[in-house]
Order: sequence, then structure tokens, then C-alpha cells
Amino acid sequence: LEIEQSGLVPTEVTARWRGYLAEIEPTRCYSVYATSPTDVVMNWALFTAVSEYFRLDAGLGGSLDFIDLQLLQQQQWLDENGMYRDNPKHVQHQPVMYDLVPRALFALLLDRGYRGTHAVAIDAALKRAALLTLSMQSPNGEMAFGGRSNQFVLNEGWMIAVYEYEAKRYQREGNGALAAAFKAASARALAVTEAWLAKTPIRHIKNRYPTETRYGCEGYAYFDKYMITVASNLYISYLICDDGIPFSPVADLAPCVAETSYHFHKLFAKCGGYGIEFDLAAHTHYDASGLGRVHRTGAPSAICLSCPCPSHPSYAVDIEAPFAFSLCAALPLEGRWMLGAEEDCRYEVVEAHTEAESAHATLRCSFPDGRVAETQYRVDARGVSVTVKGEGSLGFALPAFDFDGEKHTEIRAERGALTVAYEGWCCRYTTDGVITDLGRTAANRNGHYRAFLATGTDVLTVHIAMDSEAGVSV
Repeated sequence: LEIEQSGLVPTEVTARWRGYLAEIEPTRCYSVYATSPTDVVMNWALFTAVSEYFRLDAGLGGSLDFIDLQLLQQQQWLDENGMYRDNPKHVQHQPVMYDLVPRALFALLLDRGYRGTHAVAIDAALKRAALLTLSMQSPNGEMAFGGRSNQFVLNEGWMIAVYEYEAKRYQREGNGALAAAFKAASARALAVTEAWLAKTPIRHIKNRYPTETRYGCEGYAYFDKYMITVASNLYISYLICDDGIPFSPVADLAPCVAETSYHFHKLFAKCGGYGIEFDLAAHTHYDASGLGRVHRTGAPSAICLSCPCPSHPSYAVDIEAPFAFSLCAALPLEGRWMLGAEEDCRYEVVEAHTEAESAHATLRCSFPDGRVAETQYRVDARGVSVTVKGEGSLGFALPAFDFDGEKHTEIRAERGALTVAYEGWCCRYTTDGVITDLGRTAANRNGHYRAFLATGTDVLTVHIAMDSEAGVSV
């Protein structure tokens, strides 16, 4: 359709292409599709439906009944918040990326004009998930971490499509404030993508390792394939976008807290340009439980932590002994410090709320020996304040970003302070306890992190702040 519009090739060529497309028989052409509403087929059936709708819309054949069947079957995977559960074999461990993919395809379908049997239900599900998706975006503009295919440059393209669809919805409804909020979120996500695409040499994943190492990549996540996907995702967003909706690309400053369903097990808190994300029950092949992300608007995403370090990564890393690591409480156990990131620990949200200029969350971590550590978090314009409470000796794990695949950071550790300088910014951890080097290196998709621990007795406080001027002075 774009080639026809542009006149790049002679009309007799595009006419021949149209003839080929008109000959398609869906049940012979597509490898995945539903034959009944109860079939267990995942998002490939939705790709099939969208492809067929575009063929139908272009006057090249296609059956609305076939499309409707695919859409009926796909709706069974939406949770109570309208998020898509991509993994039918597990109640938990639903990947964030594969929630956004189907919702962006639903949005594209509706935006293109689908008004079939399931249009109203699909649109309602998109609206139900929209505000939660807005809260899940980091202040840096990034998609939430969680599960497979994360930390790739293609990620934000799907998110932009969802945000652009919602901006148009709220503009139609006369809610200019929400329309502008979604447009601003879209602009932040686009800025993330453009920043990575501007780097030389170009990368398809958010680290600086040579592409041929495939560091941080699953087996299917190779450069050629995923750079094509970046282009495809941005094009989908372009089709949906309405540049006539007014907005200001303001920072993400308002306090908010949000929690996903049990299936995604994530908790978010944002305020004053800082944002944090917890994983309450991590999939150990991709993430680790605990506080897995601390971002600040403008700061390098990996300088504190952008995603946790898994114990059994299903993607390539270059260290010999990966272990579960996040910002988390720790307790002494059998001669070592056991981290709350480890698989045998269990999390529950005690409470989460906002105040006028701050966002708050309290989490309880239960260790396998029955002991409990309760951690309070406050997020505001000054950073993230952490208070760990327990009985006797306790700790809080601190990641020091060390290597992005191309260059090392500058790390300085003192008794009550740990500082990481990277790309003109500084991440500073301060504590009323004592900071020690655990002598271990953890790895995630972004690179290497040296593991440190703040320790104290009964009550321990830690403050996390990022500042550009401090980074220059170190």
C-alpha cells in the first residue's frame, strides 16, 4: 500500500502483487490460527487476524468471519486489567513485552477501521489497561522490565502504538489532559528509541557489547531480525499517530503507585522524576525478585539498575557464575548473607499509596527460615529513601554498575557511601549502616554489576539519588 502511494515501482508490478495477495487462502497461508473459540493458540493468531483485516481493507479478499474467530479466541488471554497473558502454561511469569504486542495489534486493528463483532469488547479492554500502562512507563520513557525479549530497542515501539491510540481516544472524548498525557508518554518512549538508534555502531539491545557477542540476547533475538522489528513497530505507531493532538513533553513528576495482576506480579511507584519497579515473584531465567529498577528522568537507565540480574539467565552473559541480584533486603543465614532476590524468598505488598509530593510502598520479604524483613520505600524529587526493619543483623543489597560492554564506570566505596559515575551522571547510595563489597559480580542484559551490601542492626536506612553535576565532579 505504501509502495503504491509512493509510486516507487510501476503500477503493473503492484497490480501483479495484488493478484498474488488476492489468491491467499488463510488456512493454507498461515501456520497459526484458531479453528474454534477454545483453541489454545497465542498471539500469532492475532497477527494472522490483523494481516487478514489489512487484506480485506485493501480489497484483496479476506473473511470477516475468519477474523472474528481469531479475535474471539484471543480475548480469553486478557487479565482483569486488560493485559495480555502470553504464557498459557504458567499462571505467573507473563512477559511485559508480550502483553504490549497484542494490545498494540488490537489498537492497530481498531484504528484501521475494524468494527466487527468484537470491536467494542476489544476497545473496552484497551481502555481498561491504558492508565495502568501509563503508570508502568519509567520516567526515562522505557517499557517496564519483566520476562523475555526485554531491554531491546524494539520494545518502546509497541508501547508508542498503545499510547498513540489512547491519546486519540481521549481527544475524541474531550479529555485533553489525558490525551496530552498519553502523547507525552509516547514522546518519551520515542526519545528512548531515537537515542539508541543514534549510537554508533548501532545496537539492537540496550548495552554496548559488540553485536557479534549477542550479549543479553535470547537465541532468537539476533540483530538483523530485531532491527527489522524496530522499523516495523515504529511504522505501526506512525500509522496510528495523530500529530494534531497538542501536548508538552513534560517530565513524569506526579506521584503515582500501580500494581499489576498476580499474573505479572509488578509494583510501580513514581514521583518527582524518579521511578521504581518491583518484581514480586520473578521468573528466575529472566529476572530476580525485589526492587529491580530505579530510574531518574535524564539519567542513564543502567546507572542504578534497569532490570534485575537473574540466577539462570535464558540469554547470553559472559560471567561464569550468575546469581540473583536486585535492590533487596538481606539476612545472615548459615555463615552468609542471603539476599531477598533469591528464589526461596517470598514477597507481599503491605501497602502502597501516594501523598502530595511523594509515592510510598511497603514490602514484606519472608526468608526460608521463617524470618521476615519489612522494607519501606519513599519516592520523591530527592530520590528513593529505603528503611529496612527486622530483628538483629540485616542488610540491603546495592548494585554498582561496572561495565556496559564497551567501558567501565567509576566506582567509589566508603563506609557509609557508594558512588557510581557514568556518562556524566552519578548514582550515590548513602546509609546509616556500613557498606561492604560482597566480592561478586552479577550480570543482566545491560552489563555487569558489582554487588555491595549496606548492613545494620534492627533498622537500616539507605538513600538513592542520581545527579548529573555530581557525576562530573567524581
